[in-house]
Amino acid sequence: MKAMLLTEYKNLEVTEVDDPTVGEKDLLIDVRACGICGSDIHGYDGSSGRRIPPLVMGHEAAGVVKAVGSEVQDFAVGDHVTFDSTVSCGDCFYCRKGDINLCDNRMVLGVSCGEYRRHGAFAELVSVPQHICYKLPEGMPFEHAALIEAVSIAVHAANRTPVTLGDTAVVVGSGMIGLLTIQAIRLAGCSKVIAVDLDQNRLETALSLGADHVLKADEVDVPAEVKKLTGGRGADVALEVVGATVTIETAIESVRKGGSITLVGNLAPRVEVPLQAIVTRELSVFGTCASKGEYPACIDLIASGAIKVEPLITATATLDEGPEWFSRLYAGEPGAMKVILQPQ
Repeated sequence: MKAMLLTEYKNLEVTEVDDPTVGEKDLLIDVRACGICGSDIHGYDGSSGRRIPPLVMGHEAAGVVKAVGSEVQDFAVGDHVTFDSTVSCGDCFYCRKGDINLCDNRMVLGVSCGEYRRHGAFAELVSVPQHICYKLPEGMPFEHAALIEAVSIAVHAANRTPVTLGDTAVVVGSGMIGLLTIQAIRLAGCSKVIAVDLDQNRLETALSLGADHVLKADEVDVPAEVKKLTGGRGADVALEVVGATVTIETAIESVRKGGSITLVGNLAPRVEVPLQAIVTRELSVFGTCASKGEYPACIDLIASGAIKVEPLITATATLDEGPEWFSRLYAGEPGAMKVILQPQ
């Protein structure tokens, strides 16, 4: 089959590789759409340490079932499906509790980190276990379905955040996941959502997707402006979707006493936090990783239009055009949000 192979850092080649093997409980899927994730871009240059070549990257995907293993149930050739990016074992302590994102034996599609290598979906075919697969509703475009994985991260983050109906939320970071988080946290019950970013175009998109107010972080004092918008108290909750010291501090300073901060961004392995502010203001800090079973809800939210993904798709391209798009995104393509590759 044809695949886009990371042969060495900053070098992608579209080449022929062996077809994936199909186990007894696996589905072989014709990949019709696979999104380029920010984590793939960080893996492209080796900075994440989680994309060691040679590797077929790609984990935000959807397609058509081409073959099924001998023990597969509930799926058939021709089904339109998507699948979780996390390959959980189903047997460990955490899987049995339903915390599949914390699986002791978890692997992620399109990741090679030294502990394992699991080829992903920047290819004509991918093999995945049936227990991480989900059928798509009739008529859902594959390029929309490829964003279900990203939507699940935002929905899981909203589910991790303790929201009371009518709360105010600050979302720090209005990139791809931030824009989905804005939509998810409003659906969770927040009546006022404040978006923060450095990019004016992203803030305008945030307004179009449901933010009530936007703050350009290099032009205003964000915590002070949030207090003005909340009767002097601060927001009830903040979701940080960058993963850097300065943005985490912004989130912490923007919430009221007794408020909560959910950390979604995962850019840096270590950050500094204002410990005394967290302790003396009795703030709650939540981590959130991937998703844990929210896929069916995410499929419904996209299908109903409750969460909009079409405005986030910058371009669709062929697999052969993939290396060029990686170079453009790595260089900081202006205005780019989500690029979808179509291997078939």
